[in-house]
Amino acid sequence: MGTVLPARPAQTLYVTIRRDELRQLKDERDQLKDELAQLRQLLQDQGQLPVTSRALRSAN
Repeated sequence: MGTVLPARPAQTLYVTIRRDELRQLKDERDQLKDELAQLRQLLQDQGQLPVTSRALRSAN
């Protein structure tokens, strides 16, 4: 058996991001969400993906 170590409190990491970088990341996220929704719809139309509430929630 290994050595038991005491639990440490969680550490917080702070980062700095410029507004334009944040906007770009948000735009990329939105594009990926749209693409994912399109791919899910394509699979669903082909009968390869069952319709579930979970799939519909994650597409939003």
